[in-house]
Amino acid sequence: MTRPLIIDNARIVDPASGTDQVGAVLIEDGRISDLAIGGPAGVPDDAEVINAAGHVLAPGLIDMRVFVGEPGKEYRETLASAGAAAVAGGVTSFVMMPDTTPAVDDGALVDFLIRRAEAQSPARILPAAAITKGLNGKEITEFGLLKEAGAVCLTDGAQSIQSTALLRSAMGYAANFDMPFVHHAADAGLVGDGVMNEGLFATVLGLKGIPREAETIPLARDLQLAALTRVRYHAAQISTAGSVALVETAKTRSSAVTAGLSINNLCLNENDIGRYRTYFKLNPPLRSEDDRQAIIEGLRAGIIDTIHSDHDPQDSEVKRQPFAEASNGAIGLETLLAAALRLVHSGDLDLMTILRAMTCRPAEILGLETGRIARGAPADLTLVDLDYPWQVTEKSFRSRSRNTSFEGARMQGKVMRTIVGGKVVFVHEDAA
Repeated sequence: MTRPLIIDNARIVDPASGTDQVGAVLIEDGRISDLAIGGPAGVPDDAEVINAAGHVLAPGLIDMRVFVGEPGKEYRETLASAGAAAVAGGVTSFVMMPDTTPAVDDGALVDFLIRRAEAQSPARILPAAAITKGLNGKEITEFGLLKEAGAVCLTDGAQSIQSTALLRSAMGYAANFDMPFVHHAADAGLVGDGVMNEGLFATVLGLKGIPREAETIPLARDLQLAALTRVRYHAAQISTAGSVALVETAKTRSSAVTAGLSINNLCLNENDIGRYRTYFKLNPPLRSEDDRQAIIEGLRAGIIDTIHSDHDPQDSEVKRQPFAEASNGAIGLETLLAAALRLVHSGDLDLMTILRAMTCRPAEILGLETGRIARGAPADLTLVDLDYPWQVTEKSFRSRSRNTSFEGARMQGKVMRTIVGGKVVFVHEDAA
């Protein structure tokens, strides 16, 4: 049995309960056994004490969209390296997309990933299962067997299912198993060979654009099918003002509709591409500043539920290409929270809103007991110095890949400690 652990003198910020007060947390046997809000806690004789020095103690972050190379492309990312990157960024659980080689489309592979992750990763890895076999958009997988094996949701990851008939069947099937149905809405025909947001800037750069309608048209279809089938539908990542409006309308009719967005679309816009900087080639593409402001307002209003990293490790060979030929994607586990805190420091969003979208809301959507600071809850926590200044550099990453869209960015706010299941799994070198 491990010693009790007390985190004292912390600013406890828990969006699930609306708590934002100084206090202490007692951890025993991997769970939060007591809280002392408003003052110091009584200390058991044999307890280990961490003085939080007034830093923010929040629930561990839950990232709903992470790509991992293992199995099949371990040179990009392994379960171990993704887990190390996660806890360094305050992420205690993440949903692993099924876009691996082979794709996660059968129960045996889900079971293998869970057992291997438990042995290799300091963070909790929650496998998502493919909606269609091989992510080919043609034949539905065995949802019941995938759920029984431990899959937390259904998604075709970076792929978007084009067949409306297949989508209707899949949503109806998923509703029978009460599994979250997470879908990336993109019309393949409208995306075509586009590589960035359609508009004046794309014209100036001479690059083929992707219209906003490539997202809003399939999203409108998805939302109608979700209402028809009563599935728990989660729009994987929305990036346009039009999408925010569609989700807002859908939510007036059903509480089973939720939506997420990428930290990249929240913090950056198409102008960041500059002179063909391929680390900013993403899916969905970076949109206009007007779109970015719309999703900020959507997050503030509760229309958008979750923020994820869209961590997508790519090796340098596929990113150091002419813009039109480079692969999509950027890593983000280690910069997720710090990038989001930019909006807190700028006054665009408050800390509670940011943390809600990365803790209790994803937990509620996925049916997890984590994402909150409460007696009896699993002790998945992160301790954050909101004012710690630092600069993003490639050499500091735990990830095996370096394709960050925040390279060189100056951040304010750093994870000092991360705790998973009551065990301290990350300590920053400057932690008190």
